[in-house]
Amino acid sequence: MRSVGLAASVVPSLSIAAQWDPSQASSNLGVFALSDAELVERQITVTPIGELVLPTGEIIACDPLTTGTDWPALSRKVKPGHYPVSLLEAQGRVAGAVLRFRPGTPVRWELATLPGQDVSTLKGEEAFGYPVDAGLGSFMDKTAMALMSAEQDKLKADQNYYDDVLAAQFAPNQDRFAMHHPVTGNPLNIAMFWSGWGDGIYPSFWGLDAAGEPLLLLTDFGVLENADGRGSH
Repeated sequence: MRSVGLAASVVPSLSIAAQWDPSQASSNLGVFALSDAELVERQITVTPIGELVLPTGEIIACDPLTTGTDWPALSRKVKPGHYPVSLLEAQGRVAGAVLRFRPGTPVRWELATLPGQDVSTLKGEEAFGYPVDAGLGSFMDKTAMALMSAEQDKLKADQNYYDDVLAAQFAPNQDRFAMHHPVTGNPLNIAMFWSGWGDGIYPSFWGLDAAGEPLLLLTDFGVLENADGRGSH
């Protein structure tokens, strides 16, 4: 891996710099073309977890407990609105998180990048992704980060945000996910979920239609291989 500041966390891929191909960074992009029967055969479960509120359409994908307010939103924006989030689960783990904007099967994929990241600079086994140190990933509107940070600042010295705030929200879902509202009564929420096998650096991908408009955003947590959940880690 290499590091060039905030905008250059990388994970291995099989890409080459000259013609970088998202399908070489993830072998699982074909999962959205599978039928329900094929998903069952490959031991992949799709779990809807609720709708994410995006008042600005500027999305942050990150570890929600270790990422600060200086972490930027993804370069590509979407139309503000409410969008469903689902999880791809396999081998008892969250293998992927999906934020869906419109129905349909992607015909083209694009690596989700932050401002200042340039896919053409990737070399060998590299792909941009976000670092996870608390075993969680998330999707949120950029305005939600500051809201949650303000709530964290209110905690006492002997408290932490997971144990004292989030644990009760994760518990009904076997600790796999939560749709967290930082401020009670405020509709702004954050989709939080396990990050595969735990800590690491994980890439996200835009699934695009024929016109280049986003149908979905996927974070791949490296549990599946070739869109198949069978086997062991």
